[in-house]
Amino acid sequence: MPTIKYVGVDLSKLELVADLAAELKPRAFANIPSGHAALLAALPAGAQVVCESTGGYQRTLVEALQSAGIPVSVVMPRRVRAFAHARGLRAKTDPIDARLLSAFGQALQLVAAPPRDPVQGQLQDLMRARQVLLEQLNDEASQADHRRVPLLVAQAEERTQLLRRQLRDIQRAVAALVAGRPEWRARFERMCQVQGIGEVSAWTVLAELPELGTLARGQAGALIGVAPDPNDSGPRQGKRHIGGGRSHARKVLYMAALTASQRNPILAPFYRRLVEERHKPKRVALTAVMRKLAELLNRLLGDPDFVLAT
Repeated sequence: MPTIKYVGVDLSKLELVADLAAELKPRAFANIPSGHAALLAALPAGAQVVCESTGGYQRTLVEALQSAGIPVSVVMPRRVRAFAHARGLRAKTDPIDARLLSAFGQALQLVAAPPRDPVQGQLQDLMRARQVLLEQLNDEASQADHRRVPLLVAQAEERTQLLRRQLRDIQRAVAALVAGRPEWRARFERMCQVQGIGEVSAWTVLAELPELGTLARGQAGALIGVAPDPNDSGPRQGKRHIGGGRSHARKVLYMAALTASQRNPILAPFYRRLVEERHKPKRVALTAVMRKLAELLNRLLGDPDFVLAT
């Protein structure tokens, strides 16, 4: 079996710094297509690139590498910083970070991420743009009562109409993408059978949680960040907290859980038991509903014979 050579690449908006194994110090490349091509030419045989998720600046590089058949692992920055602290490393520069990423990949024997489906990426981008538009519309609505200058009132109305038109355009584009793929259309219709899951929730799951239907029990809740982490030591049982996960999906499933906690024939009784019989705070009970909802969707999408309670 050929040896994997983990090559750490530290990314920024304008530049990437690669820890090429054959060179004494990491080399810098421009974070543009020509720089990506130069990096591809410089990579050693058997290379697997390790980079951090940097708010989108890594996307074009990852796509270029995967198109060329180079395996890539994209990791969360805080995992790498924890690794640095464990090694007693406090200094932080781009070359140091590139070497650190190489060591991180080697120590954990990282598995390469599967290539991203470009249509899946389009759906995710559209749904995230939709969320931005909704936030802008909410901002406009919250300021509406405080505007007094006629010019500002007129401009705000124009912006609102523009945002609403763009929102409708995005939703039409999303609906067309989903309708154009039979497997997505089938998953969408299956999810909409769940009381509390509407059109937007189903679109969000398709965009942000394509793994649903393939996960083991308990993994779906962890994926969206609603699985409580234990904080115990000896006889002490500390308070548990949720964290991490995919925030875009979590925000939408929170709204779905609000509806499900009142109307869903499975989840509404579960919510009431937690609140009325076990005296759990409503926020804790709602988080549990979100977790149950994620697990329910995972089973529903993975088992065609699973029948929902009515």
